[in-house]
Amino acid sequence: MNLIDETIAAIGPLDEAAMRDARDHQARLTKPPGSLGVLEEVSVRLAGLAGQCPPPLPEPAAVAVFAADHGVHAQGVTPWPQEVTAQMVANFLAGGAVVNAFAAQVGAGVSVVDVGVAAELDDGPGLLRRKIAPGTADMTAGPAMTGAQARRAVETGIETARELAGHGARCLITGDMGIANTTASAALIAAFTGLPPERVTGRGTGIDDATHAHKVEVVRAALARHGLPERGRPPLEVLAAVGGLEHAAIAGFVLGAAALRVPVVLDGVIAGAAALAAAALCPDALAGCVAGHRSAEPGHAAAVEALGLRPLVDLELRLGEGTGALLALPLVQGAVRVLHEVATFDSAGVSEKDAGQP
Repeated sequence: MNLIDETIAAIGPLDEAAMRDARDHQARLTKPPGSLGVLEEVSVRLAGLAGQCPPPLPEPAAVAVFAADHGVHAQGVTPWPQEVTAQMVANFLAGGAVVNAFAAQVGAGVSVVDVGVAAELDDGPGLLRRKIAPGTADMTAGPAMTGAQARRAVETGIETARELAGHGARCLITGDMGIANTTASAALIAAFTGLPPERVTGRGTGIDDATHAHKVEVVRAALARHGLPERGRPPLEVLAAVGGLEHAAIAGFVLGAAALRVPVVLDGVIAGAAALAAAALCPDALAGCVAGHRSAEPGHAAAVEALGLRPLVDLELRLGEGTGALLALPLVQGAVRVLHEVATFDSAGVSEKDAGQP
């Protein structure tokens, strides 16, 4: 059995008994029932993931920033030069990016996983060298990846989840870096949801109207080139056709975490596109996923809706890197901490609501 099949075979559904225990415990805590809203359901799902109530605290957390370049950059979908990918990786490793600031704030570690940067990178603490290819090919001219490359990228994500969890991480956070990766994300989201390119293609780093219109047509051309969307198409084929190396790796990261029963906080549109691929490979892989935020990218709203996830934060972010997920991390941790630390009515000697009152 290969690594992907082995990992999928290890993924199971949420534990219903643990979820029932978590709901019962929430109902006995010193607060009005349901008063913590969405956070209560987060705690219940993470109890189901762990198979126990309360579940382990999702800390410490680790961010994996999967970095790769994209051949579709040649189509003029962004004014940013491709060299920025490698330059930003160097910035991450030097601790100078927003992801580093937000990670420091919540005590999360940051690793940068080079799965496809089109440049040789200098060594630095936190760099994981896992390069599969120096970027993808232009998806409008042919498949972005070979089948072997897509499979290897998914395996790399699984291995990264195992590595970070093996080093003690109890919550994993998706990050990404790659100039033109919102174009590939839009193509993947359209392919997996069936929505038209104009519904799922956003402005990425802030392109003007003319470039945005061109970007929509590039996505449309790529989908037409590969006959997408096509019902029943194997997910790995879809990833190879129009995805990025980092998308495939993040999909594997989600699968790997699910097999380990470790929660994942998803970032924005790149993570959303990758999560669609993971869900297509194994629907139960979403059991431990939390949508950290809702990106300003229209494709992300479509992705989280298709995934059935409720974003915890909506601040019109569109940076990537893992930044929105990191801002949401304390909410996820707080949801679980309530089950560990808040007293019940009985233990605190607090009177409950009169059962006869509405």
